[in-house]
Amino acid sequence: MTYCVGLMVEDGLAMIADTRTNAGVDNISSYRKLHVTEVAGERVLAVATAGNLSVTQTAMTMVREGIRMPGSEETETLYTAPTLFRAAQLIGHAIRTVREQIAPSMEADNLMVDASVLLGGQIGEGRVGLYLIYSQGNFIECQPDTPYLQIGEFKYGKPILDRALRTNTPLPEAVKLGLISFDSTLRSNVSVGLPIDMIVIRKDALHGSHRRLEVDDTYFRDLGARWSQAMAEAHRAMPSPPWLEK
Repeated sequence: MTYCVGLMVEDGLAMIADTRTNAGVDNISSYRKLHVTEVAGERVLAVATAGNLSVTQTAMTMVREGIRMPGSEETETLYTAPTLFRAAQLIGHAIRTVREQIAPSMEADNLMVDASVLLGGQIGEGRVGLYLIYSQGNFIECQPDTPYLQIGEFKYGKPILDRALRTNTPLPEAVKLGLISFDSTLRSNVSVGLPIDMIVIRKDALHGSHRRLEVDDTYFRDLGARWSQAMAEAHRAMPSPPWLEK
């Protein structure tokens, strides 16, 4: 399994994804789940994937090599998509096509073919956007009321984002909250693991800042330790249940 999150605030966008793939307790590997398409000054797109690895890898290869959408004779890729919405359509079509091709044989062996994708970024003068694309190829767009989207094992990292992330949160603070949500997930779910890939895309910059956090990353380790200490101090500072004190 995996955990991926996209955080979209007024200043821009951050996307974070782990690299662990779990095919059983004796078959755990690392694969990059965050894929970036970037032309400086023109476009920067980040795609984070979760679910069946063969489905997502095949779909991403199709999008890179080119797709002909129904009713069109033109071959399109993430480098040629005129808008972020069109890029989401291309990825959705690729995922649906792959699942339709391989689903019968995999389901016959009781194998899951579900996959989901986060697509975020900016193309030209278009606005920064973030989409969640489902296995069926349909998708939703991130909105200011809930300025984040998650896929994979997201339940452990969701509470901190619900409580603290707002659309006017400064981008560095949003990244901090995203990493805290990862720290919480890593502590509670062994199917999510380091290293972590991250890209930060500032509004209208049309390029991304990339970073990989390894097991020995000083900042991430310190952030997790400080968060644990802050949580311990917070619960000790709260009053005990009054009916237990009588």
